Amino acid sequence: MSEQAEQTSGDHAVVLLSGGLDSMVCAGLAREADRTVHALTVDYGQRHRIEIESARAIAANLAIEDHQVVPLDMRLFGGSALTADIDVPKTGVGDDIPVTYVPARNLLFLSLALSWAEALGARDIYIGVNALDYSGYPDCRPEFIAGFQNLAQIATKAGDQGNQFTIHAPLQDLTKAQIAAEAARLGLDPAMSWSCYDPQPDGSACGECDSCRLRKAGMDEAGVIDTTDYAA
Repeated sequence: MSEQAEQTSGDHAVVLLSGGLDSMVCAGLAREADRTVHALTVDYGQRHRIEIESARAIAANLAIEDHQVVPLDMRLFGGSALTADIDVPKTGVGDDIPVTYVPARNLLFLSLALSWAEALGARDIYIGVNALDYSGYPDCRPEFIAGFQNLAQIATKAGDQGNQFTIHAPLQDLTKAQIAAEAARLGLDPAMSWSCYDPQPDGSACGECDSCRLRKAGMDEAGVIDTTDYAA
């Protein structure tokens, strides 16, 4: 094992920090578990780029010293309202996977996190996916997380040598209201995070996309005040 890996193994963890509410709470839970957090934010060309600045603010608030922002321009591929010139739906969550789905996004993000974790000598990866109050994305489901954890064992040198990687998804079975309540319990200001898929020209959140709707409903149900500026 390299000197760097020896210094960063044990209680160290890579946390995917998008800048959204869920990832903020996930990072907070990792810190609460006494993990030394290495935060990974992916700049994938998302139209809601303000979330990258939110990720930086969250990392600073949680005193995360090692925060990497990795460029991965998925606009080259298109196929999503978040990376291409496609209207963001404003009619609520339906039965079909919405056009805001970014092809294999979490698979790519977890792969980057796994690569960094192996280089660090860390064996724990945190991701803030949720399978209850979400938009139906397939890469948020428990079977995907379980499948990736199995893949990590056969796709890495560390796994081949018998080391066990663990993919932590602490919000997997929580409602958005429970996640909002966790943010409050952890002392994290929801307004520090960004959820909107369609930021307005004046910098406000649209208030009508799926992500805004789920966020606002969860905040209301939890009785948590969200000072985010919504256009609607």
